[in-house]
Amino acid sequence: MNRKSALLVGLLLAGALQGCATRQNPDPLEPWNRKVFGFNESLDANVLKPVAEGYKVVTPEPVRTAFTNFVSNIKDVWSTANLFLQGRFKDGTLGVIRFTVNSTLGLGGLIDIATPMQLYKSNEDFGQTLGVWGVKPGAYIVWPVLGSSTLRDSAGIPGDMYFSPSTLGTYPREENVLRALQIVNARANYLSATNLVDDVALDKYSFVRDAYLQRRQNLIYEGDPPEEDEMDDPSQPENVAPPAAGASEVGAATVPDAPVPVKTAQAESAPNPWAMFP
Repeated sequence: MNRKSALLVGLLLAGALQGCATRQNPDPLEPWNRKVFGFNESLDANVLKPVAEGYKVVTPEPVRTAFTNFVSNIKDVWSTANLFLQGRFKDGTLGVIRFTVNSTLGLGGLIDIATPMQLYKSNEDFGQTLGVWGVKPGAYIVWPVLGSSTLRDSAGIPGDMYFSPSTLGTYPREENVLRALQIVNARANYLSATNLVDDVALDKYSFVRDAYLQRRQNLIYEGDPPEEDEMDDPSQPENVAPPAAGASEVGAATVPDAPVPVKTAQAESAPNPWAMFP
């Protein structure tokens, strides 16, 4: 299956199964998800984590940082494309400048010199774009190796994979080596975070699921998600904030009382410790 076909299948799947999940039950596939989660945990404990620990020992930190920056710079292309798709043209333009600066002055993205210039990274993907335009997340789903997702976010997986170092390989062997290196490097970067989860989570599956869903919601609403009752029924009068003193009824409904919060640089660059492809 080519990438276009995979994307189409993802979109159709998300649309067909959109109604399977509700706010009260975002995980109707939990029995199946727990089995896949258990498989991923076993794969991680027996293969990925030991390899990542060895990789971290033998690979100097500057080399790991350079490769992380390189991967991040390639993903900036996809992130910037999604900024434009979301209608955020100013942020998209800054994304183009960031990629250009790091790709030229930053030696192909090996050095991140854009961030000190306050050209901050935007972690956007196609799942967020669909969410911005009103597509509901649908059921939570755990994919083998890839980990946490939703039916909506799954539509963005082909794009996430395409904008990765593996596409730079000329032959399948080169692509596989680059893909494996990306996974191991990402796992090495998140060793401390996943160790913390192992220590504090009584039910690791529920902890990872709830953290993923909350993070995705915060990303889509730029750190300011609406209250639950507003999301469930935004048309009800009781869910509408009262107008400010002296404001007309029309003005109160169309003009916000305060500026919409924007993402800080820290929120933009915060990693997801449960994603194989950051």
